[in-house]
Amino acid sequence: MKHLLTTFALACLGLTALAQNSTSPNGKITIATADNGLKVCYQEQVVLNIPAIGFEGASTLSQLKFVRDVNDDYTMLAGKRLHATNAAKEYQASLGENTRIVVRLYNDGVAFRYELSGLNGCKAPKELTTFLIPEGTKRWMQNWCDSNEELFPLATTYKAAPNRRHYEKNADGYAIHWAYPALLEPAEGIFALISEANIERRQSASTIYNEGELYRVTPSENEVSLTGDWHTPWRVAIIGNLADVVASTLITDVSEPCQIEDTSWIQPGVVSWIYWAYNHGSNDYNIICKYVDMAATLHLPYVLIDAEWDEMMDGKTIEDAVAYAKSKNIKPIIWYNSSVGWIDGAPTPKFRLNKPEDREKEFAWCEKIGVAGVKIDFFSGESQMNMDFCLDLLESASKHHLLVNFHGAAVPRGWQRTWPNLLSTEGVYGAEWYNNVPTFTKAAARHNATLPFTRNVIGPMDYTPCAFSDSQHPHITSNAHELALTVLYESGLQHLADKPESYFAQPQEVQQFFGQLPTIWDETRLVSGYPGESTVIARRHGDTWYVAGINGRDEAQTLKTDLSFIGETKSIQLFADEAGKPWVITNPASLPSEIMCQPRGGFVLVIK
Repeated sequence: MKHLLTTFALACLGLTALAQNSTSPNGKITIATADNGLKVCYQEQVVLNIPAIGFEGASTLSQLKFVRDVNDDYTMLAGKRLHATNAAKEYQASLGENTRIVVRLYNDGVAFRYELSGLNGCKAPKELTTFLIPEGTKRWMQNWCDSNEELFPLATTYKAAPNRRHYEKNADGYAIHWAYPALLEPAEGIFALISEANIERRQSASTIYNEGELYRVTPSENEVSLTGDWHTPWRVAIIGNLADVVASTLITDVSEPCQIEDTSWIQPGVVSWIYWAYNHGSNDYNIICKYVDMAATLHLPYVLIDAEWDEMMDGKTIEDAVAYAKSKNIKPIIWYNSSVGWIDGAPTPKFRLNKPEDREKEFAWCEKIGVAGVKIDFFSGESQMNMDFCLDLLESASKHHLLVNFHGAAVPRGWQRTWPNLLSTEGVYGAEWYNNVPTFTKAAARHNATLPFTRNVIGPMDYTPCAFSDSQHPHITSNAHELALTVLYESGLQHLADKPESYFAQPQEVQQFFGQLPTIWDETRLVSGYPGESTVIARRHGDTWYVAGINGRDEAQTLKTDLSFIGETKSIQLFADEAGKPWVITNPASLPSEIMCQPRGGFVLVIK
């Protein structure tokens, strides 16, 4: 390993000598051309080798030239950091006639895209962007599927079978199709998280295909005839130590600014969710009322009425359910089938949002009866058609003051900045899988401790956390582990998975916790952890810090909690676990420097 690091360092020293000015503002990240490709270094070590760039017929790279300094300052309505600032140095290089690459070097990563001009009714050319991931490199990557719901197992080779039989594989049986994001550890303690950002109209999103060590960015279907100027989305790599990766806002940094003029109606919050406990939709008015009452009792602002509300039993209607929620001062969100993915045999309502005139009628009706938001489910991948459809939905929903939660959908790519009514997206293997397969029981703790370094870095994640009881298949994580997920996982709409009676059976301190839980954060810091092993994250809301930690192992583990950055404290509340006890709730006199967690355990500190 030492020899490998020395080789990387020498290679990067040679590269930076060729391109002294191609650096990030703080000088830690450099990029240089190498054999018609690019190599990215972090503190003089190669972290990304991109041996092929450009398009078929436009891949001859000229020298990168500095163009301008980029400085941005913006405010988010939800996310890991409300006030975001960033600085970058932008470079450009020609790839051939009417084609160029634009590269931005930020202090926490690199973003590049291709810009084409003078197009005359042609399709997007075949992209060649390829990452070289050498054998032996640690990587956490998920097999691609329409819903982006898979595990992120640790691997050091491309020679891995897909997680499911029907996933794409080569003749040797190795998986070849991968979703974003992809986390790499190219050198010890140095990480690169590969993703993309800022999908616009006339663009498809992309995924990654590999042949051996070569992983090629592969845009999905795009049948648009392109005329004039056009560019790709940003190809993004967040680079640094794990704390840099977790805190990064690079995905929204390169995305378009907010397109909604008046955002005062967009209010993130915690949601009582009808589905998990029953593995069924919301056609039972009496069950809906139970979850409305739960939201009222726990002081949650929202209730989600899931699928099949258009088939309400006992003579009741969705209008009755919405009216009951409003009578309790609870804002209802209702579910729709996107009707572009799973249709046959899928739950209703269907085909209400696909045509512009139908969508306008439906969203106007939602606004009229007092619906606060919509959960739209079952998309079918990252094609240009689907991306445009999502943008149509976000724009139309914003006109009618509707919050949006995409499920069975593409992972976030920065739309949460452009259309801040998008408060959450699934695209994650979450607690819903306790209803689907028995394998999640043993996999959950390690998976849960991987998500803060992978999927949740790039945007809000509707994992539907915090189940104290069991659904179809049991969970073996502790109560404190489950509670910690509500802080560890950032989501503008945080849906609580369990049934009302389960929450009401918990200590009063736990019930009060839910009513005070923020879903927007002024600041986010990684305190300690490593993918799959453990995670401790601190998030600040106003003058209160929430610190959550989980143990991803099957044996007890002491988690480091250096919280010296917080300073003086007025009060501390600790929710923890202990062998043989469902809860240990205390008020420590001082901040602990470490906390012992049970196997698959966890903790939450609330610090004022």
